Amino acid sequence: MTGGTTRAITIAGIIAASIGATTDVQAGAFGLREQSTQGLGLAFAGAASGAAGVSSIFWNPATVTMRPGFTSEQSLTFVNLTGEIRPTVGTAPFLLPFGDSGEIGQGAVLPAGATSYQLTDRLSLGLQTGTPFGLVTKPRPDWAGSVYGRSSRVFSLAFNPVIGYRVTDWLSIGVGANIEYFRLTLRQAIPVPGLSPALYPPSFVKGESWSVGWTAGATITPWDGTVLGIGYRSSVHHDIDGSIGFPNPALANVFGSIRANLNTPEKLSVGLTQAINPVTRINLGFEWDNWSRIGDIGIVSNLTGTTVSHLPLNFKDSYFYSVGLEHDWSPNLTVRGGLAYEDGPIDTSNRSVRLPDGDRIIASVGASYRWNDKLTLNASYAHLFVGKNRILAGPGRNFDVGIPFAAIADVSADLVSVGFRYAWDSPASVAPAPLVRKY
Repeated sequence: MTGGTTRAITIAGIIAASIGATTDVQAGAFGLREQSTQGLGLAFAGAASGAAGVSSIFWNPATVTMRPGFTSEQSLTFVNLTGEIRPTVGTAPFLLPFGDSGEIGQGAVLPAGATSYQLTDRLSLGLQTGTPFGLVTKPRPDWAGSVYGRSSRVFSLAFNPVIGYRVTDWLSIGVGANIEYFRLTLRQAIPVPGLSPALYPPSFVKGESWSVGWTAGATITPWDGTVLGIGYRSSVHHDIDGSIGFPNPALANVFGSIRANLNTPEKLSVGLTQAINPVTRINLGFEWDNWSRIGDIGIVSNLTGTTVSHLPLNFKDSYFYSVGLEHDWSPNLTVRGGLAYEDGPIDTSNRSVRLPDGDRIIASVGASYRWNDKLTLNASYAHLFVGKNRILAGPGRNFDVGIPFAAIADVSADLVSVGFRYAWDSPASVAPAPLVRKY
């Protein structure tokens, strides 16, 4: 095998591993639900039936009709991811002395907001903004798995303008657009034969994309005290344009810039809110994300127009189940709590050092305080249990740069969210809200 051929195969492996991690971070279990402080306090139970406040628009655009007048809501959620990846037997022996990842977690603040405006008794407009995908992980630079990941940074932003119509007193429908942007930067080491892993040179992959999808939903209120909601977010097709950086600029010219097609999964959300008595409500939630549509992704060189690698990610669909309880402690204070379980899209067959994720349990608490007739303050806390999961990479695996790597990842996260809701209208200028909940 010639030196040029060997070099081309090595670079193809680097590209495959790097972009494989890209799609993992963007479209794997790091999809983000943190669109609402109020929703987080319920572990997102009943989000599609309006229990997440104005921000329920994210799950179901028909909920925009549930609030009269002109109302805005803002949330800030701090995500404190903690985790460590420890190499085990099965890792190439020359990598083991370089040890574990150290703390891979990086704190991130996720902003989100929503506004609803009632045009007529039946017609309402809304806008929801948030971060549907993204996270930051950063292990030690020269750890045992550096050839599979040194850092991952993903940023996304979505704008969801919606319109809702109250068809009857018991049925509302809504539709909208999902305008989505994301940007990413991924770094890892390049394995060089004969060189100590501590001296492996760095590489990076960058890419970004704008694209548009759509959303639709309905709410049904068969009788007072009961709301059933169902919402749908379409797949968004992203044409990712990217670039590759190497220590030797000449290496980047082997394939030039790259592109990849990625279809995000559809999301189906179902929520039920049921009043137990005038001051207590139970909320149920279910979400299905069609992650299995992300199978084999081709990576194409813009320079040659050829596919330089395939990414057999083979995610499975994810299912999210949640239950939450709200209680009006007083006319001005509502307390809530929730519990959820997610059967996620990542398992041992496709878990990477950039995304050491697995099935999740979420436990949460929260409260809303009505400061005055216009302003309501919200706060929530949640703990995300992921636990220990096995990582396998290398020959015969989805992520392969020609070096065997095996590890145990231990990951969890704490989430703290604060927000507010503000009614811009004078209380006397709007009609009473046909809402099950008070806050």
